[in-house]
Amino acid sequence: MNRTRLTVALLGLAAVTTAACTPTIRLQVDPIQIYAKLDADVRVRLDKELQDLLVENPNLF
Repeated sequence: MNRTRLTVALLGLAAVTTAACTPTIRLQVDPIQIYAKLDADVRVRLDKELQDLLVENPNLF
C-alpha cells in the first residue's frame, strides 16, 4: 500500500515538474510600412460600377 502511494506521489511530482518546464515561444513581427497609391484604381472601379448601374436603371437620376 505504501509503495502504491509513493508511486502515485512520484508520478504526480513528475507531471507537475514537466508542466512547469514548458518552453515559451514568442513571435515578434516588426511593422511594415507600405506606401501605395490606390486613388486611381478606386475611381476606375467606382466609375465602372456607376456606369453599369446607370445602364441597368436609366431613370435612377
